[in-house]
Amino acid sequence: MLPFAPDRFSDRLFRPAAVAVAAVAALAAAPAAQAIEPFALADIRVEGLQRTDPGTVFAALPFRIGDTYTDEKAAAALRALFATGLFKDVRIEIEGRVAVVIVEERPVIEAVSFVGLKEFDKDTLVKSLKDAGIGEGLPFDKALVDRAEQEIKRQYLSRSLYGAEVVTTITPTERNRVNVTFTMTEGDAAKIKEIRIVGAKVFSESSLLGLMDLTTSGWLTWYTKNDRYSRAKLNADLETLRSHYLNRGYLEFAIDSAQVTISPDKQDIAITITVREGQPYTVTGVRLVGDYLGREEDFKRLVSIKPGEPYRAAVVTDTTKAFTDLFGTYGYAFARVDARPEIDRATGQVAVVLVAEPQRRVYVRRIDVAGNTRTRDEVIRREFRQLESSWYDGERIKLSRERAERLGYFKDVTVDTNEVAGTADQVDLAFNVTEKPTGSLMLGLTFSSADRLALTASIRQDNVFGSGNYLGLEVNTSRTAKSLVFSTVDPYFTVDGISRAIDLYYRTSRPYNSLGDQYQIATPGGAVRFGVPFSEYDTVFFGIGAEQTRIGANTGIPNSYFDYRYRYGANSTAFPLTIGWARDQRDSVLSPSAGKYQRVNFEWSFAGDVRYTRTNAQYQQFFQLWPKFSLMVNAEVGWGAGQGGRPYPVFKNFYGGGLGSVRVFEQNSLGVIDPTGAYVGGARKINLNTELYLPVPGTGNDKSLRLFAFADAGNVWREGERITTDSLRSSAGLGLSWVSPVGPLKMSWGVPLKKQPTDRIQRFQFQIGTAF
Repeated sequence: MLPFAPDRFSDRLFRPAAVAVAAVAALAAAPAAQAIEPFALADIRVEGLQRTDPGTVFAALPFRIGDTYTDEKAAAALRALFATGLFKDVRIEIEGRVAVVIVEERPVIEAVSFVGLKEFDKDTLVKSLKDAGIGEGLPFDKALVDRAEQEIKRQYLSRSLYGAEVVTTITPTERNRVNVTFTMTEGDAAKIKEIRIVGAKVFSESSLLGLMDLTTSGWLTWYTKNDRYSRAKLNADLETLRSHYLNRGYLEFAIDSAQVTISPDKQDIAITITVREGQPYTVTGVRLVGDYLGREEDFKRLVSIKPGEPYRAAVVTDTTKAFTDLFGTYGYAFARVDARPEIDRATGQVAVVLVAEPQRRVYVRRIDVAGNTRTRDEVIRREFRQLESSWYDGERIKLSRERAERLGYFKDVTVDTNEVAGTADQVDLAFNVTEKPTGSLMLGLTFSSADRLALTASIRQDNVFGSGNYLGLEVNTSRTAKSLVFSTVDPYFTVDGISRAIDLYYRTSRPYNSLGDQYQIATPGGAVRFGVPFSEYDTVFFGIGAEQTRIGANTGIPNSYFDYRYRYGANSTAFPLTIGWARDQRDSVLSPSAGKYQRVNFEWSFAGDVRYTRTNAQYQQFFQLWPKFSLMVNAEVGWGAGQGGRPYPVFKNFYGGGLGSVRVFEQNSLGVIDPTGAYVGGARKINLNTELYLPVPGTGNDKSLRLFAFADAGNVWREGERITTDSLRSSAGLGLSWVSPVGPLKMSWGVPLKKQPTDRIQRFQFQIGTAF
């Protein structure tokens, strides 16, 4: 985070200071000049320059050789030269018919340094200061430096460092240069020692405090920093308290005061909030008043306010927003819908009156895109569903914003509607985006008695050179399964939005074998897939691939692989056709708490040495149970079958166990056990997973750090084997999910609930990733 905003610094603080200095200096110099009679200039000389180019001075002067020199032109010249900010003093002397411009240059900043800086990033602070006019090679301006010092102090206060001091030292050096040193004495951050809520009777003080982000010091507040006072955070917490009451019928709830006191040593903060609850109100009815375009029935269907229930401000807001959105779909961009409660204090009842003013219908003249320093305009614009020179459609604009957000390239996407001057029926739309890193580096690390230390890594860029294309490389160094995969995706291979993906890979696998012999199955290959959008949320994928599988012949090869190699040869070619469908409606990729994810993929090898069908389906859903608790359920099924009179190829088996499957059991260790002791997977797979997410005590409402309890079940079976509940493996345990500074981390520890003596157990597993 920037210690201060450069644009705010320069526009609000620094520029007025420079103008004021120039004006004062010019006025001070003006009386010193003797009034002279106008005359024609024979020559102009400049004295006192050391670094500044003479052309800079001559360009600022309002007169030239041969022009008539007057006192007014002299005053204008002084103002212009001071306005450049390059000179500490300027005066003009007349020698006969020659104007001599004498300047004293401002010192140049040779270096900017910091002493005692810990709270802020040095490089970010240096850049911010330079953007504001304080940096190496820039003219020194004491007023700018003083204001920078005060702004840095204010930023320390925003981080609860009330004892912080900033002292600026200016050290002259040779050749009219200076060093600027900011010396910080940061001290310790003031911590919130006490928070009181006075006047609360309906809800306990402890329950209300639990709604707030600000809290007293605890065992994890060193990470969350929620025990540091911030006016912005307090205002947000006050709004949370207000919403809590308003959504439970307390329509007249008010916060009378919020007092913040700090101890004399500036280390302890106490907050006292005084509230007035009022009485609860029940809704008796809803009335529509105003112009509803003759579509009252359409609007009534959007009313979610229920008579007989307590007045809920959030429901009222949702209804008015739904009304506004519906007006927007009809082209009324500036429609106003106000909710006016009619209160009967004697009975504790309220009638909600919804007043609508549609204003005028408009169409979109132009759509502008701003903030995309990396991503090309066309990458964003091709997601738009609202078109230029067409009627304003609120639903299409909302969909355009959502599609731009789903690209995953931006932290934030906002849309502003601006009226066009001089017209009553036109608007311009401004899409403002804030870009974020679109590359990622994922690392996975596991340790087991079979694999010892295994590393899984992938590097990818979702927006290569701002083109919207995906480029990825995945590497797996597990002793039992190594892989190298190169992938690229063009999401707009055609102008209609058909995507194209190309995969090139080389995989080797060595199933778990109790004999420990060195054999492997190698599979080089490639595939191309196309994705066809059938709706705004549904995409169907189809493609074709080509691969060859080579089964090694070393001693100790599992019987199932040896038998397949003996019957069908060491090399097997396949040309699989694939078709699939996917839909992702989760509210977040990193920390989802609501929504669902669905996918189905079907693979059919119709030519080559290997004939088979392979199906994989997944359904995942998140449920928001309470504000801080959510539940995830996941089900995945895999099914393979041989074709053309051949069995299902053993090297296409599914595997189970480990991350993404049944935790606690080692990676890929579930399923069929070969007579040699190798774990070779199977043609059938079932995974069932549940996770209950809950907040870490002491972190408040922080969703970046969550605990979870999990329960997994599943297994892998061979082709034709009966699937029974008795053959399932299951486990349970606890875990921690953390969106850490170096990327998302997930770790778990558990115990097997249902296992067999031959199963391999791996109680602890974790995975971590980072973004660049």
